[in-house]
Amino acid sequence: MIEEPIPIPTSEPEADLIHRHFMVHKPYGYLSQFVCELKKKKLLGLLHDFPAGTMSIGRLDEASEGLLLLTTDGKTSELIRDKKIEKEYYAQVDGLITDEAVEQLRQGVEIGLHGGKYQTLPCQAFRLEAAPTFGDRGRKIRDDRHGPTSWVSIIVTEGKFRQVRKMTAAVGFATLRLVRVRIGGIELGDLAAGDVREVESFFPLAAERRALMAATAQ
Repeated sequence: MIEEPIPIPTSEPEADLIHRHFMVHKPYGYLSQFVCELKKKKLLGLLHDFPAGTMSIGRLDEASEGLLLLTTDGKTSELIRDKKIEKEYYAQVDGLITDEAVEQLRQGVEIGLHGGKYQTLPCQAFRLEAAPTFGDRGRKIRDDRHGPTSWVSIIVTEGKFRQVRKMTAAVGFATLRLVRVRIGGIELGDLAAGDVREVESFFPLAAERRALMAATAQ
């Protein structure tokens, strides 16, 4: 049985207003960091003139895209990194994903982790009937002659290394493109790849989404 995940809190930490917060659509090929010993790597500092002390709340690997939250406030970072907060990903997979594979994802699958095996927790997953419109990622995924692809939404509360990619591979559908579209109640929305949006706080955004969901459920 899937436990009900907690939303991002709607109340702010004390002294939140003295800090700065950013929503970023991390493009393909960028690292989720500001410093790297390896040369020729694309870092977040290329996207915006972030203030000193800005930190990434969680990470996306170099080949993944989508919503990344940044803040100068350690307390805000700690709240949003809570293990029960949902992260939603749209994965483009090789082939037409089946109902059976989607159900396996929901139940949890065995993946490799740190040289051993790990059973992922039950999660939410469903096939997207229409492909999302994220635009060109800057590098062609593959030629259409290699066969069809499909998209699946996967909502997890974990954050193991390359977890979503390993999950789709475990059910026989390799991930070709991975985009994070939501963290708790904060959505990627119309933020284009490479765009940075400064917000006063993340918490009103989460509250607005909860209110909208409650209204539509009535």
